[in-house]
Amino acid sequence: MALRLWSQVGRSLPCLRSLPCLIESSTGVSRAYHEKVLDHYENPRNVGSMDKNDHNVGTGLVGAPACGDVMKLQIKVDDNGKIIDAKFKTFGCGSAIASSSLATEWIKGKSILMTYNIACAFSYCQLEEAATVKNEAIAKELKLPPVKLHCSMLAEDAIKAALKDYTVKKEALQNTPERE
Repeated sequence: MALRLWSQVGRSLPCLRSLPCLIESSTGVSRAYHEKVLDHYENPRNVGSMDKNDHNVGTGLVGAPACGDVMKLQIKVDDNGKIIDAKFKTFGCGSAIASSSLATEWIKGKSILMTYNIACAFSYCQLEEAATVKNEAIAKELKLPPVKLHCSMLAEDAIKAALKDYTVKKEALQNTPERE
């Protein structure tokens, strides 16, 4: 049986609490999940959704066609450019859910800075503290095996997509003439 659940749905792993937990996949191959993956899978942090129409919310939706994992990550940014909340919903394996959960923990409190940079051809460029959360760090923290590295890559891509969505919304809001 493949391990696939929405992260907010009740979950149980077909094993005892001995670690590492062995999960048998649909191909009959057993895989070990590290204790940190199990912790984030069984007790995911920041599961949920925000209003995607809120101009302070950025939404990133990414997927991996090869394995079927889909990740939605949302950030809420205050007026000072600080991420004050992050939520996720993930359809995927335990490693994908754990990567999403850890990513939301790590980006909370980080800032999104807009600054002028000559290297950007005289335009405004983003220097995003939140974008410093990289898939390598997520994979290292969760001790993901090479076959599961795509899960941490999805989490990084979801962060970038949420930051981009937020930036596009803010730029559109700034370029909209005020109505009297």
